[in-house]
Amino acid sequence: MPADLTGPEGTEAAAGGDAARDDFIDASLFLGMHSADEGLRIAAKAFFVRRLEGRVVMSLEQVGRCDDVIWGYSHELQSLYYPFMDHLHTVMDISREGYDEADVRLALSDSDTPQQLPFIDRMLLGQVINRKGLLHTAGHRSSAFDGLPVRAVAAWPAGEPEPSFPEPLERLYLTSLALRLPLGRGASPEGV
Repeated sequence: MPADLTGPEGTEAAAGGDAARDDFIDASLFLGMHSADEGLRIAAKAFFVRRLEGRVVMSLEQVGRCDDVIWGYSHELQSLYYPFMDHLHTVMDISREGYDEADVRLALSDSDTPQQLPFIDRMLLGQVINRKGLLHTAGHRSSAFDGLPVRAVAAWPAGEPEPSFPEPLERLYLTSLALRLPLGRGASPEGV
């Protein structure tokens, strides 16, 4: 599976006309901004910093999966995390969309989505494929995604400066880092 080229120079993989596709994100990429793995955390953050003026699509189920993970932490940590997340969802065009019948048909299709994937992944892929999008993820994805419109963010190069959000978002982000998640290459909370 190809990786986003989200290095310090800011280039992105755009082979095959990806630039014209809707960019979909999953919970692993959104939550990746709070990963305990620094390379993953900065790479996920860079994805959002670079697309702050653009648009991304996130299924309502993936939004809920993020909340499900965060709600498992103390009220104190949630109170430090949610101001950043709320502000990001306000200033960035994150289109939160439900599945439609065509998405579900593709998820159930043996020829369009690999049957060995968990059903939640098949549903998300059905939505992405139906809407001719490109899914960006930070999650551990198997070779079962080969040939599908999925890109994993590449780890941030060690020693490169971390990109910043504009204020006040950066300040809120730094405060939100009191919450760090056990996300890394090959490790993620259940279902993310």
